[in-house]
Amino acid sequence: MFLVSSEKQYLTPYFQKRAGEQRLGEVIKTVDSTFKDDLAAILKSLKADGVKYILLGVPEDIGPRANLGKAGADKGWQAFLTKFCALQQNDFIRGEQIAVLGHVYCEDLQNESEHLHTNSEKQLEALRNLVSELDHRVSQVCQIIFDEKLTPIVVGGGHNNAYPIIKAASQSMQTPISAINLDPHTDFRAPEGRHSGNGFSYAAKQGLLNRYFSLGMHELKNSKTNIQALHDFGFKWVSYQDIWVRRNQDFSSALQAGQAYLKEVDQAIGIEVDVDSISFVPASAYTNCGISVQDAEYFVYRMGSEPSSCYLHLAEGAPAQHPSGIEAGMNDIGQLYASLVVSFIQAKESA
Repeated sequence: MFLVSSEKQYLTPYFQKRAGEQRLGEVIKTVDSTFKDDLAAILKSLKADGVKYILLGVPEDIGPRANLGKAGADKGWQAFLTKFCALQQNDFIRGEQIAVLGHVYCEDLQNESEHLHTNSEKQLEALRNLVSELDHRVSQVCQIIFDEKLTPIVVGGGHNNAYPIIKAASQSMQTPISAINLDPHTDFRAPEGRHSGNGFSYAAKQGLLNRYFSLGMHELKNSKTNIQALHDFGFKWVSYQDIWVRRNQDFSSALQAGQAYLKEVDQAIGIEVDVDSISFVPASAYTNCGISVQDAEYFVYRMGSEPSSCYLHLAEGAPAQHPSGIEAGMNDIGQLYASLVVSFIQAKESA
């Protein structure tokens, strides 16, 4: 099992205790070392202890680089833990329902990818083969989480990881699932080898995904071929331009349209957020023409309120891409990821 499991000391670097206060890092559950490598037993124990939500990190940036994007998404998980664990435990969130499982082991793949360059066709192919190996690892861990009827919250890495999460959910539930993606890119590129730009097209072609809604897709950041492929599958979208430029509908109405489309069939829904949809966020594809953090929080909250929503996936935050340096990037990505996770959990608890 390619999992670096958490134990209590896993979280200690990420928060400081303060008299009279209690941080989430002091309350959220970690892995009982007595179970060692038996992930199903670990999850059964956590569930018996009242846990509902499983936090899982994917510290890699191979997928974005294999898509000819920028590096840095491997630091998103660490940035998230720094901010999330330092939040206050109070009546607005119950930390005892949350567990940090750990992170998918990516270090060997990251090291192997360091010498590969995308300007070489053979090396680009090798990079994409590493993404395929990562797919196997992420899917293996996530499927066991789904099997135990727990809700995974997958943080960090590239949007390539949407495919193995969808695969895990579909195989566990023995049926295709649906997904909604807040993203200027549809990530429906051709199956040319695995990368962060074709997770949903791979899932659709393999029959794992039969409803997909792209919210806020940018009309000029998606190729004619990609858009035609969406048409061919009967998938739907509302563009960034239709909401914020032409103002034909507001964000809430567009989201409602996505919910209505997905709910036409009775199946689980995955919630996907590529943070390069948000203005001024350090990401693998930085933009200053995106949506606000508040709209992203609202999206996650609205979708999390759907009883059929089965996971949250936050991707592409790349602290090193912050214009002021990695320290500022760690702060911004950490706060953003933490706020979106809180929005999701609060929505699920209020549903």
